[in-house]
Amino acid sequence: MTSFLEVEGLTKRFGGLVAVDNVSLQIGRDEIVGLIGPNGSGKTTLVRLIMRLLKPNAGKVRFKGEDITNRHTWEIVGRGIAVTHQVVKPFRQLPIISNVMVGCLAEGASKRGEWVKRIEARARDALEFCGIADLAKEPASILTHGDLKRLELARALATEPELLLLDEPFGGLNPAETELVAKSLRRLHKGGRFGRLHSEGPAMLIIEHKLADLMKIVDRVIVLNFGKILTEGTPQEIANNKEVMEAYAGRRRG
Repeated sequence: MTSFLEVEGLTKRFGGLVAVDNVSLQIGRDEIVGLIGPNGSGKTTLVRLIMRLLKPNAGKVRFKGEDITNRHTWEIVGRGIAVTHQVVKPFRQLPIISNVMVGCLAEGASKRGEWVKRIEARARDALEFCGIADLAKEPASILTHGDLKRLELARALATEPELLLLDEPFGGLNPAETELVAKSLRRLHKGGRFGRLHSEGPAMLIIEHKLADLMKIVDRVIVLNFGKILTEGTPQEIANNKEVMEAYAGRRRG
């Protein structure tokens, strides 16, 4: 596997609490990787460290061979990594398309020739991919929870990412909405039809608690417990792993 994202010895402490404890992992260019673990195991903190939304106490993050550990978040986005958040916080009074246009102004998108006159078209393309283009001119405040999740994905896609970090993309969705988002992610990864992503879609790291739905779309699963990597393997291997089941049952302490 050719290394695409490399995390080496990443550590984050909040006072006496070690939220992420010497975590090392790699993601290949052609992978969808699941990141699972009990509540409080450090999953979201790890993603926030990768995006430099939090400053690590130790460790390195490399993307396509470049050390991005101390880069600003907007620089990381410009280099091709985008993130969606568990709690969606749109600009509620702005039109939905304007929420997505903000993402089109990222450094990377501008360098790839996206000028102001084309921003609205790019934003509409992202909304079309996510299935909410018909609501483009409506304020974001009208959206259902499921549609807000799709808006969050559209905002990330507007930056033309090569790597997507998704924090609970199925959270709060009903089964039909979950299936729709899952299919969209798989289609996107396979190349989809969006921007420059015609032949090769983004790699993905997906945090999710709906394990049955996650296992259907990922190639590999990494399990965190108490800030440390407990194990990793194929979906089938993880589903049959006794240590993982014990961690979710609260009987194991890392």
